[in-house]
Amino acid sequence: MEWALPDPFVIDICVADEAIDAYQHVNNSEYLRWVEQISWAHSVALGLSIERYRELDRAMVVHRHELDYLAPAFAGDELQLATWIVDCDERFSLTRRFQLVRVEDAKTLLYARTRFACVALSTGRPKRLPEEYRRIYGNAVIVE
Repeated sequence: MEWALPDPFVIDICVADEAIDAYQHVNNSEYLRWVEQISWAHSVALGLSIERYRELDRAMVVHRHELDYLAPAFAGDELQLATWIVDCDERFSLTRRFQLVRVEDAKTLLYARTRFACVALSTGRPKRLPEEYRRIYGNAVIVE
């Protein structure tokens, strides 16, 4: 697969019938769900699970999503979704990029970007990234 950036974290997706909307293609909300799914899967693969977030009383919450829909996906399509951490300011935020590709024809269907802000789980207030987040997420940054 030709990816926008090197060394992506990738998940495979098979489009289920439930993802299809009245226009007979994947509903926009499904793409956002997949973006969330891969974000968590990548964090877990890096060693930061929801349990670890709770232990540290920190969460990375969405500050901004940008989704560019380039072409539709349909029931039964085999897709690959890639993510990269492209920025970690080591204070309050990190940014991920995403690329969704249909395997059959290698067509990119979506580019997306999400900016996350660090908050305390207990209060919801902004908090600095714990050292563990800075180290793990910072070491995973891929330069755009």
